Amino acid sequence: MSSGSGSGSGSEEAVPPSVDPTVPHAARIWNYWMGGKDNYRSDREAGDAVARVYPDIVTMARQSRQFLIRAVTHLAREAGMRQFLDIGTGLPTMQNTHEVAQRIAPESRVVYVDNDPLVLAHARALLSSTTTEGATSYVHADYHDPERILAGAADGLDLTEPVAVMFMGVLGYEPELAELRRITGRVMAAVPPGSHLLLWDGTDTGDAVVEGGEKLIEAGGVPYHLRSPAELGACFEGLELVEPGMVPITRWRPGAAAAGGAAPVDAYGALGRKP
Repeated sequence: MSSGSGSGSGSEEAVPPSVDPTVPHAARIWNYWMGGKDNYRSDREAGDAVARVYPDIVTMARQSRQFLIRAVTHLAREAGMRQFLDIGTGLPTMQNTHEVAQRIAPESRVVYVDNDPLVLAHARALLSSTTTEGATSYVHADYHDPERILAGAADGLDLTEPVAVMFMGVLGYEPELAELRRITGRVMAAVPPGSHLLLWDGTDTGDAVVEGGEKLIEAGGVPYHLRSPAELGACFEGLELVEPGMVPITRWRPGAAAAGGAAPVDAYGALGRKP
């Protein structure tokens, strides 16, 4: 389960020739749940099918962006990170990684990675640096190919300096946990000490979210493999977890206003530092 308050009306009148609006698309479904407008009827129908059995999916989608904002803020402000590698970025929405990081540290450099041509088209148009000191770029690659990602990232980042590596709600598209560990392990092996791994993903922590995943498949969506928090935690082997560790994304440093009052969701996240 991956990436405002629009009507989600889409723009069926201007469908690009390479896009089939009759087939639900993962990034567009997520865009719909987040309140965006870059989606079509098939995406909304699939999204509604999930939401009927798991209404919290909309909360999860919108809280995932709040988690990104808090985590990137921490990385830029507290951890001093100036380089970000956002793998599986999805469709641009509000408060994207470069906007959050560059607001705090204008010299921040961000490389976005996705393998979806639709995301690529939007990324080139919308994910431009907000400052003259910083930079953003885009690598067209699948996260199953970390070598290609690292080669592309090296054009926009200095991989001899610490990098914040991000997998935000995308790893569930891979069914094998061992493959997730290979992917995250390979990328983290290529960056120096002081780098961080930030990830969140949907978890099998409730019956309703599991049923929602089944409805997504029935509606024609791409299967999404929910995991336990402990399984996600395996991706942090060899890293130092930053407090509070692996927790529901609403409980990760929620701030004074929400502390104690943020309801948990079936999505866990964590941040780990490479020693």
